Amino acid sequence: MKKNGLLFLMILILTVVLAACESDPTAKTTVEVTKTPAPVVPVKTDGYKEAPMLNKLVTAGTLKPVVERMPVKEDIMVENVLEEIGKYGGEWKLPWKGRDDRWVVGQPTEEALFRFNKDGSTIEPNVAKGYEVNKDSTEFTIFLRKGMKWSDGMPFTADDVLFYWEHMLTKETFGKKIYDAYYSVDAKTGEKALAQITKVDDYTFKVTHKFPSVQFLERVAIDNKWFHAPAHFQKTILPEYIGEEKTLEIAKKWGFADVKSFLVATGYYYWVHPEIPTLRAWVAKNDPNSDQFIMERNAYFWKVDKEGNQLPYMDRIVASKVQDPAQRILGALAGNFNLLDFDFKDFTVLKENEKKADFRVMNWSTPDWSSTGLQLNQTTEDPKLRKLFQDIKFREALSVAVDRKEISEIVTNGLGKSQQASVPEGLVGYQKGWAEQWSAYDPKRANQLLDELGLTKRDKNNFRLHEDGSDLSLTIIESGPESMSFLELAKKYIETVGVKVDIKVVDKGTHQELKYSNKIPVTTENMGLVNVAFRPDTLVPLRVLTPWSIQYGLYNQSGGKEGVKPEGDVALIFENWNKVKASTSKEEVLKWSNEIIKIHQKNQWVIGYTGPTPKLIVASNKVRNVPKDLIFADEFRSIGHGHPSQFFIKQ
Repeated sequence: MKKNGLLFLMILILTVVLAACESDPTAKTTVEVTKTPAPVVPVKTDGYKEAPMLNKLVTAGTLKPVVERMPVKEDIMVENVLEEIGKYGGEWKLPWKGRDDRWVVGQPTEEALFRFNKDGSTIEPNVAKGYEVNKDSTEFTIFLRKGMKWSDGMPFTADDVLFYWEHMLTKETFGKKIYDAYYSVDAKTGEKALAQITKVDDYTFKVTHKFPSVQFLERVAIDNKWFHAPAHFQKTILPEYIGEEKTLEIAKKWGFADVKSFLVATGYYYWVHPEIPTLRAWVAKNDPNSDQFIMERNAYFWKVDKEGNQLPYMDRIVASKVQDPAQRILGALAGNFNLLDFDFKDFTVLKENEKKADFRVMNWSTPDWSSTGLQLNQTTEDPKLRKLFQDIKFREALSVAVDRKEISEIVTNGLGKSQQASVPEGLVGYQKGWAEQWSAYDPKRANQLLDELGLTKRDKNNFRLHEDGSDLSLTIIESGPESMSFLELAKKYIETVGVKVDIKVVDKGTHQELKYSNKIPVTTENMGLVNVAFRPDTLVPLRVLTPWSIQYGLYNQSGGKEGVKPEGDVALIFENWNKVKASTSKEEVLKWSNEIIKIHQKNQWVIGYTGPTPKLIVASNKVRNVPKDLIFADEFRSIGHGHPSQFFIKQ
């Protein structure tokens, strides 16, 4: 036994020495193969280091040395840490509502093929090592990281990309249709063609479009962020490989009643299942139905800091179930949660307790057009209301009837400026002067506009009536009580100019059902997007999504079989969107995207009363490397935009 122990110790020492010899401290790592090469960061160490919890496993012989778990040296990704090189250990503690709240841990742990840079202006390689694009943007060659592995130690190769494409995405096994990113459009005929995906070698694949697709990489970074799946695992559960009956048997063992819901969970929401290999920095360790859901560091994670320390720094993510939204803020104040986000309504209590609770409140900007406002359903089923909503005079009247300064002070604590809903400065589509449009408080002007619309008759309570003498009432249907302080103020002002307002609060599920069935005439849902060319849905009614355009979206979604056919400026939006898709240069994309924005500026279908408020990022003062001023947006994966694998606990 002593000889065996001595032999093991000698082998271990030799392994470490060899690893150190193989590592060149002046070598350039992660050279990205792109049109414009990414900055090179040298690794300043003779070898790679790992967390103590993994080192113990290596010493015990149950885990391979770190150099054998990583990609080849030149393909390891070096993450630029924000403040300082971190220390290993600790937990990221945050609240969630349980299994159905999957994105709380899904967004910050996501590792996309390509991710957006800090200001969101362009993409950069992530899971992919790099890319090359031909002159007319019809052929994209994408390079993967040689030697990269899934969290179970199996190789990650181009076969995992091809498998996902051929056996999951194009067959829609996980409940998603083929993403729009994979279609190109002929600028002349409007013909739409699906891309072809081919394998070049084990670490290279090619995406070929029939027509130019200059936005392809950006659209993939939003629409289909991972673009890969562990083929070796999926082959053990997909009906195509094992049969429907066997898949159903496995589904029931996992707690699913049918094959469809099982494949959605395992093909799309895979990160909450411990059985499924991943490329993320942390992997699920227990049942997501538990009161505490735990994700633990991925021993095969493929990123290091500039000193060669394998990331992530933190050992675990611990998500504790909360039943009431109030538990989030109480937990933050008590120190039970050390990094989470809040809306502006909690600003005062959080700032007042910063020192006492030993945390800091950071204001991340958002792409929202406003923080308070109204969306009038242009396709509402009531013909008389529809006629009013589609008249620009009525929308202007509702805009100038409200005192924005009071809304700003009372509802947003002054964080949201008194202005119109508009693209924030700094984002694509910003139009100078838009924020001031119809923003001055002018009840005299509001009354004049309403009179011009023929709404001169009044009932006994002095509320305006339709021209035919029938009751006129704006019914605002809201999903929860969060907006009530704003709505009560808006109601007061709008009723002052003679338009009756009714407010109804329903649960979020009911609100969704009412929206999809076109039963919501007015609601407060905010408009916001980073770039219309990246994610157009809120501005271009491609589907039933945004309240201002419900039936227009249904018309497009159903291929003209249902809904309301777009006309006038709404039809023009679709014409410009088709030009965006068929553009052959980024300059054309910007040109036609701006035309869509200008149509919205002209019509002001979404009325805003206060400008966007920041998303509040609350971090314990011990949690370091958290950016102070990023953009908080779904497109950038919210807190995930800060690259959480480099967050650490400073003792």
